[in-house]
Amino acid sequence: MSARERHEHNDMLFDNNIEEDEEEDQEDEEEEEEEEEEEEDEEEEEATEHDALGSDESDAESMPWIAWFCSLTGHHYFVEVAEEFIEDDFNLTGLNSIVPFYKEALEMILDLEPEEESAKVPDVSIVEASAEQLYGLIHQRYIVTRQGLQQMADKYQQGHFGTCPRTFCQSINVVPCGRYDLPGVETVKLYCPNCQDIYSPPSSRYQNLDGAYFGTTFAHMLFHVYPELVPTITPKIYQPAIYGFKISEYSRCGPRMQWLRTKVDPNLLDVRGNFVGDLHEDRN
Repeated sequence: MSARERHEHNDMLFDNNIEEDEEEDQEDEEEEEEEEEEEEDEEEEEATEHDALGSDESDAESMPWIAWFCSLTGHHYFVEVAEEFIEDDFNLTGLNSIVPFYKEALEMILDLEPEEESAKVPDVSIVEASAEQLYGLIHQRYIVTRQGLQQMADKYQQGHFGTCPRTFCQSINVVPCGRYDLPGVETVKLYCPNCQDIYSPPSSRYQNLDGAYFGTTFAHMLFHVYPELVPTITPKIYQPAIYGFKISEYSRCGPRMQWLRTKVDPNLLDVRGNFVGDLHEDRN
C-alpha cells in the first residue's frame, strides 16, 4: 500500500470514528432524556398518589364513624344504623355485659369526645375492636326494625349481597344471615329464599365477618314483611342418572330427601298450613 493510500485509509477510519462517537453521544443524550422523562413521570405519579392518599385520609377523618366503618372493604353487607336508634338506651339493653369497654366504644361510634375516665384504656386498638363488635350487635337489632328492613331490602334488590351458587336457583339474590345470635361463634352465611339453604360467601373478604352481626331472625323476617321479594321460580331438582337411566332413591348413591326442595304453592294452604283441598274433603 502506498503512502497516499495509507493516508486516505487513515482519514476514512478517523471519519468513521467521529461518526461513531457522534452516534454514541446522540444515543447517550436520548437515554438521558428518557431517564429524565421517566423521573418526571414518577414524580408526577408520586405526587398524584400522595394527593389521593391525603384526600382519602382527609375524607376518612371528616366522615362520621358509622359511614367510615360501612365503607371499609368487607363491610358492604352492613347498612348505616340511624344514630337515633343507637342513642336510645332501650335498644342497647344487655350489650354492656357482652362488649368490653362498652362506654368508650359507644363514644367512638357516635363520634363523641371521650371523657377523662377513658384515658385508662391501654390501647386505642382495643376500643376500635370493641366498637366494631358493639356496632355489629346493634346492627343485628336494627335490621329487624321497619327502617332497617327497608334499607336491607333495597340492598337485596340491588344485588349487593350476591347470588345463590345453586344452579337451579337461577342466580337468585341472597341475604346475609347468622346461625347464632352471640358473637364469636361462626362467620356470616348467605341465605337463599328459593332453595331456603345457606352458603358461605364466595369472597374471602367476608370470611372474618361475624354472623351474629346479622342474626338468626333477619333473613326470614325480611321475606315475611316483604312477600313480594320471595322468588317465584318453578322448583327444579337435579336427578342423577347413569347412561340415561335415573338412579333410584333406594340406591346407596341415589338422591336423598328431594321433598325438602319441593316448594308448595302458598295459595293452596290456609293460615294453619293445611291444604285447602284437604279441608273440603274432611267437611264432605
